[in-house]
Amino acid sequence: MSQFLKSSLSALGLIAVSLDAARQTPPTYPLKDFFRNPERGFFRLSDDGNTLGFMQPVSVDGQPPRMNIHVQALEGSQPVGAPRQLTRETARDISNFFWKGSEVVLYQKDFGGDENFHVLAVNARTGEAKDLTPFDKVRAGIIDDLQDDADHVLVSHNQRDAQVFDVYRVNVHTGASELVARNPGNVVGWQTDHQGRLRAAITSDGLNTSLLYRDDEVSEFRPLITTDYRTSVSPALFSFDNRKLYALSNRGRDKLALVLIDPASPDEEELIFVPETVDLDAAGYSRKRRVLTLAAYQTDKPRYRFFDAQTEALFKTLSARLQGYDFALQGSNRDEDRFIVAAYNDRTPGARYLYDVPSDTLTLLAEINPALPEAGMSEVRPIQYTSRDGLTIHGYLTLPAGREARQLPCIINPHGGPWARDGWGYNAEAQFLANRGFCVLQMNFRGSTGYGRQFWEAGFGQWGLKMQDDITDGVNWLIAQGIADPGRIGIYGASYGGYATLAGVAFTPDLYAAAVDYVGVSNLFTFMQSIPPYWKPMLDKMYDMVGDPQRDRERLAATSPALHADQIRTPLFIAQGAQDPRVAKDESDQVVKALRERGVDVEYMVKDNEGHGFHNDENKFEFYEAMEQFLVRHLKP
Repeated sequence: MSQFLKSSLSALGLIAVSLDAARQTPPTYPLKDFFRNPERGFFRLSDDGNTLGFMQPVSVDGQPPRMNIHVQALEGSQPVGAPRQLTRETARDISNFFWKGSEVVLYQKDFGGDENFHVLAVNARTGEAKDLTPFDKVRAGIIDDLQDDADHVLVSHNQRDAQVFDVYRVNVHTGASELVARNPGNVVGWQTDHQGRLRAAITSDGLNTSLLYRDDEVSEFRPLITTDYRTSVSPALFSFDNRKLYALSNRGRDKLALVLIDPASPDEEELIFVPETVDLDAAGYSRKRRVLTLAAYQTDKPRYRFFDAQTEALFKTLSARLQGYDFALQGSNRDEDRFIVAAYNDRTPGARYLYDVPSDTLTLLAEINPALPEAGMSEVRPIQYTSRDGLTIHGYLTLPAGREARQLPCIINPHGGPWARDGWGYNAEAQFLANRGFCVLQMNFRGSTGYGRQFWEAGFGQWGLKMQDDITDGVNWLIAQGIADPGRIGIYGASYGGYATLAGVAFTPDLYAAAVDYVGVSNLFTFMQSIPPYWKPMLDKMYDMVGDPQRDRERLAATSPALHADQIRTPLFIAQGAQDPRVAKDESDQVVKALRERGVDVEYMVKDNEGHGFHNDENKFEFYEAMEQFLVRHLKP
């Protein structure tokens, strides 16, 4: 089409997108294809590398399909024979699992989303299952799989005291349990050495944090480093002689770095690596070769710094085989010569492979979502804009494929946490909304993690204030770019993102034409009164970061959307899990009650068998179907 003809037609209002764009507009894909569980996924290798574990949805006794664990024999890098089903969960999907050696599989499950997880062990040959933590309303987790101990794992749980976690050595065959460390009341984290001995701990009084250390498991812990909570010295792993600690630390700097700490001189740090512009996320190491392998961090996309030539060569080999995709290693056998490889990009959750180093073979295990063609999905673009007070806000913009980026209906999607961050990659919600014709803006507002201590601290005391301004400034940036139609902007978020959604429609009611609050905080007073018991040791920290109900009463009242529901006039849809331990159902009930008392219609979906977000497929489908209808009705993409 000539530029003259295109301009003339646009001036006459006869076209909204170019003919080229129209030809490239993908079809509307079924909603369930975006959100259903994969037919096969979550691959894990047994220690000997001879058995593959994975999950797939299975209907048991006529119940809805749930993700259950299966195992399959391997010959080299090829699965052989028929898979065998190990578990028969019917209430909820198993969220994750891993191998203990080559004959036992461990997994966790909760009940209706209450997050009181039990640890279960399943014999991979017989299918016999054992609940290792069969305690009511107790939250358990695995600290160390004790790779060199065939019979035991270290488990922490809060049966003795709901607010703190003790550590036990548990027999995976019998369930017999032995106390290893009794929590004195202030330990919020434990660290083992390479022999599985409990050698370090993190304590907190709410505002100050100490790193404790001991030479062996019979000695008393002694404090090495004490800081206020704004300074982080978090142990990552012991040195390979078990005498020093690698840690992620921001002592004396803005960004988290990988450092080595000698307990004999804890005030000194040997700097191993610090990214220039962002925090370090994690450090990797080889158990077999006893070396550091890499450091992982995120700028606009995931990045790595390699410390080990063998690991760098492995990544180069896989990069050459998987061009156009990022990838992550999701596990290996004990010999570290077979790896589960997850390949993905922003337009697909990708595929999972088994890479066999000796034979240099990369075997496809599964496409995670073959129903959605990569070519039909939308690009996710890293973006940045400047807040009204001069901060650089980084984020991601998903523009609907095949549509001109002009005057689009847009969804603002602030992340949860809020002490977290959005990153680059495949996001089913963003792709679904883009497929329906919406642009999606995700921003890492101040208070988000990953951008250094100063940026994180800039969010303290700013719920509903400058943190919300950063979101509003993102909306205005979209409008100024000509991308967003100012009359068709919606906001959707979960958890803190749900709070930001409610704050958006309460405090900037003219900005949004529709809003979806998913398990969001609405009242900062009742929220902090209803937190789980194991959060209470950190309550002073929360008061300092969010606000003290007494000292900051006026500010918290001014920034609690439930207390300003009389200002909400934007069409609103709220979804809530009845078993949510983090954001109690009352947070949603308050807003719904206040709006309905005013005669304002608000859509409200409650699921009795869900917690902090919906996980069962049938509930996810119902939620996203309702959300789609709601957004289409009010924003008319």
